[in-house]
Amino acid sequence: MTYRGRFAPSPTGQLHFGSLVAAVGSWLYARHAGGQWLLRMEDIDPPREVAGAAADILAALPAFGLVADEPPLFQSQRTAAYDEVFEQLRAAGQVFPCTCSRRQLASNGGIHRDGQCVAADGSARAVAWRLRVPDVEVGFDDAMLGPQRENLRDSVGDFVIRRADGLYSYQLACVVDDAFQHITEVVRGQDLLESTGRQIWLQRCLDLPTPAYRHLPLVLDGEGNKLSKSSRAWPIDPADPTPALRRALSFLGRPLPDMPTDAERLLAHALTDFEPALMPHCSGNSDR
Repeated sequence: MTYRGRFAPSPTGQLHFGSLVAAVGSWLYARHAGGQWLLRMEDIDPPREVAGAAADILAALPAFGLVADEPPLFQSQRTAAYDEVFEQLRAAGQVFPCTCSRRQLASNGGIHRDGQCVAADGSARAVAWRLRVPDVEVGFDDAMLGPQRENLRDSVGDFVIRRADGLYSYQLACVVDDAFQHITEVVRGQDLLESTGRQIWLQRCLDLPTPAYRHLPLVLDGEGNKLSKSSRAWPIDPADPTPALRRALSFLGRPLPDMPTDAERLLAHALTDFEPALMPHCSGNSDR
């Protein structure tokens, strides 16, 4: 099967350096494998979105030489697909309605287990829907971090797949769309490692294929915090892409040419003698 990778940002701000590293890393693996690189805009959480951010991100990527092989997929246009999968899970008895609040679950470590709600019957709270999680261990071999094992009942319990406001969760939308786009390897930041066990369990419940996973080191600021749009990480400048692209490739452990060059040549040079074991370190700081 042809390698298919993807970059899937959320439009909660402009493209920043940490996101650029994830985009470049996923692009390098796809191109090294002779495969396809896709884009997906994870715009399923309108309250968190920044107006115009999706268009800004999609406009910025080509300046860094990152051109997708297919038109971008917008999750905001995929509600019918999520509805269909949700009904499949409900018909199979794999989801249940829940009005438990975080405060009510605090005595259980914030975890909802065994389908047992702690909220009083007849609660006036809006209903969320949770996926039943049995006492099961999910394991996978991460191409960057090695073997991973997680007992989902102990660590996350029954997790929400449709929120009380009617919006679908990241976990459900990601699983459905990775299958729809025929993604063979998910390359993303280590901050999403904790989501992988839940996504694999959802794939099993829906009889969907499980892609390979590779979680890249995170870019940290000078205080050791992850760069993210939510922490107001600085955006990068598409009008002058090579400085940020050189920093991103350096962070990923790729060789850089001595002479100044454009984005396309930088990426081509980064593929020279490319080894799948891309990163020599587990985390690092960004030299702003």
